[in-house]
Amino acid sequence: MHLRLPRTQLTVDELTFHIQGLFISDAALRSVVVSGEISEFKRHTSGHCYFTLLGEESRVACTIFKQHAGFIPKWPDNGDSVLAEGNVGLYPQRGVYQFYARRLVPVGAGAMDRARGELQERLAKEGLFDPALKRSLPPYPAKVVLITSETGAAIQDVLRVARRRCPACAIVVADARVQGADAPSEIVRAFAQIPAIPEIDCVILARGGGSREDLVPFDDEGVVRAVRACPVPVVCGVGHDADTTLCDLAADIRASTPSAAAELVFPDRAEMVRTLLETQERMAVSVRTRIDACQRRLVHSESALESRVRRLFLTAGAELDALHGRLNAVMTLRLAEARETLAVRAAALDALSPLAVLTRGFAVCERGRERIRSAKSLFSKDHLKIRFPDGTVETEVVNIFPSL
Repeated sequence: MHLRLPRTQLTVDELTFHIQGLFISDAALRSVVVSGEISEFKRHTSGHCYFTLLGEESRVACTIFKQHAGFIPKWPDNGDSVLAEGNVGLYPQRGVYQFYARRLVPVGAGAMDRARGELQERLAKEGLFDPALKRSLPPYPAKVVLITSETGAAIQDVLRVARRRCPACAIVVADARVQGADAPSEIVRAFAQIPAIPEIDCVILARGGGSREDLVPFDDEGVVRAVRACPVPVVCGVGHDADTTLCDLAADIRASTPSAAAELVFPDRAEMVRTLLETQERMAVSVRTRIDACQRRLVHSESALESRVRRLFLTAGAELDALHGRLNAVMTLRLAEARETLAVRAAALDALSPLAVLTRGFAVCERGRERIRSAKSLFSKDHLKIRFPDGTVETEVVNIFPSL
């Protein structure tokens, strides 16, 4: 009997790497969530963690590398039920497949409580729950981001309250799962988009009712840090009044339900109208009061101004009368002095005037415009004017008699 050789002959390494390639090429195995029970959990000195996930009839070896182990709290115990998120791969050195986990989510109540308690204590030491970090909500928001599932009941509750209380406010819905293994990463991704949305006033993180296990995404460290790092105030309403999640502690305001969160964020339109009317009335009263006060001050100022002007006129009139009297006195004195000076100068002019000579018996003889000073300058029949103090005589030269 002859041994039939296989159609393809491979070395051990070639076979191993071929199988490894099959794991890598399978999209379902590159990102998968596996549920199981922890067994043989060990934290190595290198920082890596090793454990086994048990099923009903099978098991799988698991590894958490150091870069992911830092986000795993110390809560895992053998026997805890968990959801492990990661990828499936081949470990060539041993020729076995194993699960490379990136995140562990507790499923059992005891494990969840231990994980939440340890994370809460660690984050509290960092100051993430410090009341001093809490921010106040804007009184009149213009745009609000709602992080929730588009298919859940929470979105309808919030939109119904918003339409009733403040329909003018714009609501941007950031769709994200709020339950299951993928919920934390989707919520964190929604928060990461907020800085790119302009003019956001606040954020509502909402989820409807459910069991306590359904709230596990809101105890996720990444989600809690995203809530605290949000650039605007965050209101957390996850629908469990009796249960407090770590997101409730990190948020600026905690609400018991999505509807309660909307009541806190959106101002009541009717209340705003009443407030505006009351403010308008107070302003009208204040304006009327101010106008009345101004009118009273105006009347008082007008009366005071009239009295002051009257006093000024009286004072000015008295001063004017006094100045008028002084001016008359000065003018009378100046006129008397001027008359006296004029009389002196007139007398001096009279003394020098030719007319004064005429009054003493002399006369002035003129031929045309020529004044005659000598008889020798006259001729017979010359027409002359002889000027006396009381008049002028025209005559004709008849004879000229020279002096002896």
